Amino acid sequence: MSVILASASPRRQELLRFAVKEFDIIPSDADETLPENIPAEEAAEYLAVKKARSVADNHRSDTVIGCDTVVVINGEILGKPSDEENAAEMLRKLSGKVHKVITGVCICRGERSLSFSCTTQVEFYPLSDKEIEDYVSTGDPMDKAGAYGIQSDGCVLVKRIDGDFFNVVGLPVAKLKRVLKGF
Repeated sequence: MSVILASASPRRQELLRFAVKEFDIIPSDADETLPENIPAEEAAEYLAVKKARSVADNHRSDTVIGCDTVVVINGEILGKPSDEENAAEMLRKLSGKVHKVITGVCICRGERSLSFSCTTQVEFYPLSDKEIEDYVSTGDPMDKAGAYGIQSDGCVLVKRIDGDFFNVVGLPVAKLKRVLKGF
């Protein structure tokens, strides 16, 4: 029996090493379409379950961990930006405001599964158009929910956080380690 991370995210791979020393990586190919009326606060956990199950169905004796992170502001989910213009639009929405970063996690082995989500409140400084343009031009926002990475150049946008820092990066490591112990 081994542990499998159902994610290609280098950030999640790095963080998982704090909780699990050895694991394999098999990215999920699950359809990430959300049901039309799903509450924004449930989206990350819903997608984490889909991702974990899509890999666990072919690796029944292994422990599979699936994850998904969403940024939510005023009930709207901000996923990964489609292009630079979309990234700038997301950053304008977040400018000077508090938003939620929600990471859903699902652990599966055989028919057994357990899922949870973790929420961190993040407040941005008010951002000028120049700050947004400069940050977008780094390319950093393009593969991140909400168009920013708190662990990289996007750290200068963040005024404060309330909750788990690593959750904002993409994996609530301390909670995951505790849940894995009980699993």
